[in-house]
Amino acid sequence: MRPHIEVDLKQQQLTLLDDLEILRRYAVSTALNGAGEESGSGCTPRGAHRIRIRIGAGLPLNSVLIGRRPSGEIYSAALSLRYPERDWILTRILWLTGMEPGRNRGGSRDTLRRYIYIHGCPDTEPMGEPHSHGCIRMRNSDIVELFDLVEAGTVVTIA
Repeated sequence: MRPHIEVDLKQQQLTLLDDLEILRRYAVSTALNGAGEESGSGCTPRGAHRIRIRIGAGLPLNSVLIGRRPSGEIYSAALSLRYPERDWILTRILWLTGMEPGRNRGGSRDTLRRYIYIHGCPDTEPMGEPHSHGCIRMRNSDIVELFDLVEAGTVVTIA
């Protein structure tokens, strides 16, 4: 069986499994607004998803991604002070697509069109508690490790 990912919104944990064996477990940060599927809600969508696209292979830690492309910047405290309004997406992106029509696929509930990712964020951001705008945030070293263990098509269940 291929590895799959489970994201536990209550525990703020992401678990990589192969069958029932836990391969890795990471603290994450999901949406401050809680769970929900509607576009513009700022919520983390629930249900079955797949990794649609992997972005950032080979980039250095703390590489800044804007519009899913490397900006050429490396995140630092000074850069953060210069751009306090940015929602920092760093190092790697695993872009999710919903698998459940009407729930997280299609219309105003489409995870892919909502740009919901698993991605790196500044290591100063808290993990284990909700703070994101809908995405699943991880420590940079953790997202690099996870990125290297999964491929496009990997199933991600968010509950």
